[in-house]
Amino acid sequence: MVKRIRRAVVLGSGIMGSGIAAHLANVGIPTLLLDIVPHELTKEEEAKGLTLEHKEVRNRFVNQALQKLLKQKPAPLTSKENLSLIEIGNFEDDFHRLAEADWIIEVVVENLEVKKSVFAKVDEVRKQGSIVSSNTSGISVEAMAEGRSEDFKKHFLGTHFFNPPRYLKLLEIIPTKDTDQNVLAFMKTFGEDVLGKGGVIAKDTPNFIANRIGTYGLLVTVREMMKGGYSVGEVDSITGPLIGRPKSATFRTLDVVGLDTFIHVANNVFEKVEGEEKEVFRVPDFMKTMLEKGWLGSKSGQGFFLKQGKEILELNYETLEYGPRKKLKTPATEMSKQAKGLANKLKALVYADDRAGTLLWNILSPVLVYSAELLGEIADDIVAIDRAMKWGFGWELGPFETWDAIGVEQSVRKMQAEGRDVPSWVTDMLADGITSFYKSEQGQVSYYDCGEYKAIEENPKVIHIQRLKEQKGVIKKNSGASLIDLGDDVALLEFHSPNNAIGLDIVQMINYALEEVERNYKGLVIGNQGKNFCVGANLAMILMEAQDDNYFELEFVVRQFQQAMMNIKYSPKPVVAAPFAMTLGGGAEICLPAARIQAANETYMGLVEVGVGLIPGGGGSKELYIKHLSSMPNGVEFDLQKVANKVFETIAMAKVSTSAAEARELNFLNKQDGITMNGDHLLYEAKQAVISLYDNGYQPPIRKKVPVVGETGYATLLLAAQSMYHSGYISDHDLTVAKKLAYVIAGGKVPYGTEVDEQYLLDLEREAFLSLVGEPKSQARMQHMLVKGKPLRN
Repeated sequence: MVKRIRRAVVLGSGIMGSGIAAHLANVGIPTLLLDIVPHELTKEEEAKGLTLEHKEVRNRFVNQALQKLLKQKPAPLTSKENLSLIEIGNFEDDFHRLAEADWIIEVVVENLEVKKSVFAKVDEVRKQGSIVSSNTSGISVEAMAEGRSEDFKKHFLGTHFFNPPRYLKLLEIIPTKDTDQNVLAFMKTFGEDVLGKGGVIAKDTPNFIANRIGTYGLLVTVREMMKGGYSVGEVDSITGPLIGRPKSATFRTLDVVGLDTFIHVANNVFEKVEGEEKEVFRVPDFMKTMLEKGWLGSKSGQGFFLKQGKEILELNYETLEYGPRKKLKTPATEMSKQAKGLANKLKALVYADDRAGTLLWNILSPVLVYSAELLGEIADDIVAIDRAMKWGFGWELGPFETWDAIGVEQSVRKMQAEGRDVPSWVTDMLADGITSFYKSEQGQVSYYDCGEYKAIEENPKVIHIQRLKEQKGVIKKNSGASLIDLGDDVALLEFHSPNNAIGLDIVQMINYALEEVERNYKGLVIGNQGKNFCVGANLAMILMEAQDDNYFELEFVVRQFQQAMMNIKYSPKPVVAAPFAMTLGGGAEICLPAARIQAANETYMGLVEVGVGLIPGGGGSKELYIKHLSSMPNGVEFDLQKVANKVFETIAMAKVSTSAAEARELNFLNKQDGITMNGDHLLYEAKQAVISLYDNGYQPPIRKKVPVVGETGYATLLLAAQSMYHSGYISDHDLTVAKKLAYVIAGGKVPYGTEVDEQYLLDLEREAFLSLVGEPKSQARMQHMLVKGKPLRN
């Protein structure tokens, strides 16, 4: 068996095949992508004088797939440079090269006989010990391996990625009776540690775990909509974030997935089950009509929703005509919005006697019962089922976590009163006095299984901040942040202000944390497990102080923030920032001076202050400029103006990385900074970075003066801004902001090449920031962002 996957081959270059190849390239694995050879020429190929024997023609399907990878949104590649790791070929000319691969992934058409014929050929050329897997979404993995060699069977399993492979966390791993347990364990660990996935072991049953329950839930929702006379829009308005589900809710999800794909998945179960379950998986006639009409959703331009201009219309499933989108508002929906925590929101909804409560109860209760009925059939334990639904469908709570949230006893009483058959293992559990599927004691979470609670098996790299707090308490906290013992003599500074916005409370905790760490710890991690790392400063506070003319107070806060960033930079103990998701404005400014950045793969980093009529005020311009300078090779002459131009362009255009890899290309990260593929491992890897720095005798950077481009460089930057203004690309106020930014980056009115200290640059930055805060147009932009959540161009 292979101990490490150095090379991979993906068979099939469709949406999933090319997406998997892209994700393998994202993690640095050279991948050969193969597909069939075309049987006829296109008109373009004929015009070029090509024949069916030309390589360009023979590799056409894969070539087209690679071009689509560069255009797809969201982007499958974390960096366009990763495309160089994908080599192309075809099944006839390059199949022998499967012998080079440690992992061969089949992603051809969902047809058992086609897959079996492909695997017969794979068996002939693969090297002994190489892992072979199928990305099937529902065909029997056991059946695919029939007739294959013993070594093939030992190293064969299902690896079901969810689309798009870069972004969706779930990886269902489906062993056969012949799969070697070492291979299974290796693939689960590899999936989690290298690919950044959440690995769940599934049984070889129709649609495995997530698609089985997810499709059931969607069809139950459609049935209840028709039965209760609800509209498509009404259903979506209460089956999204209100109950801890994605914004796409029910029907928008179907539009994104594609009705053809959904019906294929539903039919896959329909054909293999019997009785009442079979009827649930029978696709309603109106959906079949939509399929015939080609109303497949996003990819066809219309589905359950149709966009006309700026308006989004919903489908009337009875008339198949489009009309204005409706929302369902009831006392229960309003009450749930006031409730704190998802559990309280759900209780307020599902037990309410109104249209919203009735619909949600009739949607949720069958799914809970169905999930309980399938335990043992589709997965060995409730944890696997819950994780599959959270990681594959984006549910905040899995079925059994949802059941705990609404109260198992209360809900079962209601189910039984309505005549629903609740699985005996659930009623036996309640009869034994056990009233929840999960319990937590001093940060240790266990789950119910066959009459007892068992500890949840967790990858040792997974850290849960809340559990840490329960186990060890908190060193110190205020309204904005907490300092926590992360273990191994490393501390963690966690932000928890509303939206993790930076105010004076967080600044105070940064300074306290650095003092405490200097006395008692090896180093500090700055990280959290919120929705986003940090989206910037407390804009509402800045606007309020500005409108009250409290500029002395504002100047004090900005100065304090700048000093805290310098304290991070020159801390005698290493500070590692662990950003993820939105890391904007002040969030980026906190990361830039850290000894290291350990960024999650999905980190969207940028200094975006120009969007609200400001420039970075906490040292962001200075630090990004220095980061660019430090990336230059020692002893090599470089053009200082080009560096200034690049930094100016990045900040003036509010460039935000679409990944950590792109953040590195924008110089927010340098070569020493790390990227973590699995977001659940981010704090662990940041902690390891602290320990490594400490153990290697960490010393803070030496304070150096910074060369700037001065007056002549300022003129060059100004020229670029004015050129954009005269071409209509930026507004009057954009030009005002750009002039201030150019002055800061240039280093003010000094000769080209003058070396200035960091405090001088901070003073320039602070003065420019405060002057822009006083501008009415900047205040209008701040107000607009706070109210509308998007930038104002004025």
